Amino acid sequence: MKESLSLQKSSDPVYTTLDDWILHEAFPFSLDSPTSFCFSVDRVMASLDPSLKLLGFGEALHGGEDILMLRNRLFQRLVERHGYSAIAVESSFPRARAVNEYVAGRGPASYDALRVAGFSHGFGQLDANRELVEWMREYNADPSHRIKLQFYGFDSPTEMMFSDSPDQVLHSVLDYLASIDAAGCVEQRLRIDSLLGPDSDWENPAATMDPEKSIGLSPAATALRIEVEGLIAQLQVRRPELAAKSGGNRYLEAMQYARIARQLLNYHAALARKSEPCKRIVECLGLRDAMMADNLAYVVSQERSRGKVLAFAHNSHLKRTKAEWQLGSAKLAWWPAGAHLNEIFGQSYAVIGTAVGVSDGNGIGQPEAGTLEARLTAVPGPGRFIPTHKGVGLIASEIAALPVRSASKLNPTYFALTPQSFNDFDWLAVQDDAKYARGGPQLI
Repeated sequence: MKESLSLQKSSDPVYTTLDDWILHEAFPFSLDSPTSFCFSVDRVMASLDPSLKLLGFGEALHGGEDILMLRNRLFQRLVERHGYSAIAVESSFPRARAVNEYVAGRGPASYDALRVAGFSHGFGQLDANRELVEWMREYNADPSHRIKLQFYGFDSPTEMMFSDSPDQVLHSVLDYLASIDAAGCVEQRLRIDSLLGPDSDWENPAATMDPEKSIGLSPAATALRIEVEGLIAQLQVRRPELAAKSGGNRYLEAMQYARIARQLLNYHAALARKSEPCKRIVECLGLRDAMMADNLAYVVSQERSRGKVLAFAHNSHLKRTKAEWQLGSAKLAWWPAGAHLNEIFGQSYAVIGTAVGVSDGNGIGQPEAGTLEARLTAVPGPGRFIPTHKGVGLIASEIAALPVRSASKLNPTYFALTPQSFNDFDWLAVQDDAKYARGGPQLI
């Protein structure tokens, strides 16, 4: 357990049972009651460190409608009352640029024009994401709102079963350089284009499980990695010139794209290494989460003079301790983005995890007696916030012995709470139910 479980502040209450802690520390909320919901959010925010720059909000599963709606309402309150200027979601960093243009009132004429190209993982199809983006666009259109909201993706340019070609991120950097000195990067562009080859060679789904199908260690890919290092060095050396001509933020964005290209090529190289399958998968999972953390650090730096950032992703990406995934008989473990962010930001990073009681649409039945979900949903709801550390020092042994509820029968992205959840999150937001998301693919 984290140190705060054993070293309580003298002003903290002391509880002798887990149920006593839940009874006294959980406070209910309902999205149908804006006043009580805002009051609850304000209480959570008041408990966090004043230096907070990045708040993570995790989802217990992908496709939980009520969790997505809770996120939307939470972000609105954070914007209106707590100085938040941006949201970053678990979607491709480069693809999100189109969404941000739309939020700013530029670019595509409608959300439908970007719901595929602007998101990875199919998340643009979810109606709750449409509602979030449309609310941000409407907010920004109001001239009384001086600080305009920003939309970011912070995921790597990868999907579950394949990884993107580095083409898009590299051409973003080359286009940036060409906008300043068109003639100066012609030869560099020709070299890089000759090494890239067809996108389909990079995006072969078979490469995820078979290193023989990956081109990540081919002579052309190796030469491309050298070109990318030269590109990064060029950006570093020319920073005073480039930033003066394009503006500092535009320069930093180009540098971030160059770093993503480097990381993406490292990811492809890991796919191509001949090793035990589980070892390769763990390495790639770790690289992906490291990219996520790096992208979020960039987002926070971009927003530092404007406001704070809300990051939304699966609980497993934002938690502080090791992420775990059961793949057949093997248990995979790696450091998630949240663990990196905890090291980068310290108390300036906080994270709220979510949990659900039941979800028929997601194949989640009633939680078994004695599990944390069963105990938390036994107190008033339909939702409740509860801090993970306040006053629980004397019940660490009871927490450690908590049983874990059954998994979902339909949605493999659902992960139940565990005793480790007390170390993973600063707060938990627990809802009685979570319908399957509007617009999500059918679960079978």
